[in-house]
Amino acid sequence: MWSIMFLALAPVASSNLWTAHDPFVGKWKLDVSRSTIVDGMRVQAVGPNTYAFNFEGGPTETIVADGTDQPGIPGTTLAVKASDGHNLTVIRKQGGQIIVSAAWKLSSDGRVLHDAFTSIQPDGPKMTVDYVYERTSAGSGFAGGWESTTKPVGLKLELDIEPYKERGFAFGSGGSEKGVTFDGHDHAVPGTTDGVSLSGRRLGSHAMEYTEKHQGKVERVRQFKLSRDGRTLTETVRIAGQHIPNVLVFDLE
Repeated sequence: MWSIMFLALAPVASSNLWTAHDPFVGKWKLDVSRSTIVDGMRVQAVGPNTYAFNFEGGPTETIVADGTDQPGIPGTTLAVKASDGHNLTVIRKQGGQIIVSAAWKLSSDGRVLHDAFTSIQPDGPKMTVDYVYERTSAGSGFAGGWESTTKPVGLKLELDIEPYKERGFAFGSGGSEKGVTFDGHDHAVPGTTDGVSLSGRRLGSHAMEYTEKHQGKVERVRQFKLSRDGRTLTETVRIAGQHIPNVLVFDLE
């Protein structure tokens, strides 16, 4: 998976919010069988045998498709090789080690893209998924917008939610952490210089949302809702330009 993890109301003030006893606080484990995970990507042909890849709304990576390792997203390299107009291989490395490999095969009519995808999970084992993408925008060959709703069976994902400062939560997953203040205002993300900001709103004891912006433009809206018994957390992620929202269902560990 090339990636992979609300309403506009005033924040709620309550003595039991923003503490370790808040119902959102805890460790949550993804239930893939009950989730809808959309994998989206955009590919542009930008020169002779050269493509610009954008996976899941991440940074654009411009790569010459000659099979050599080239700088990708920070800390990784990306190697792409097109054997013909319908077959392409992609390999991502981190620290010189392969963490993702994929074999793409384009249908004869150019409307469907099959992706035999293998990744190394954080705890070591490999996860292999045969994704099926459908074209969502015009393009020739591999170029265009693509979306897949193939369930990544075997995907392991945990979400750790903890109190953050006075009115917020820290969301931890896959070794990264994101702190969000739930006061309805945009807050610049520490350590970034390209205009990335987060804005959170609390919608009561069992619902909240936060918005991710880049230079003032909304990129993602994440909505969280707890079940009545507080044992199930449903996260709905709406990504700009993506037709279908991600719906991630977590169980309290």
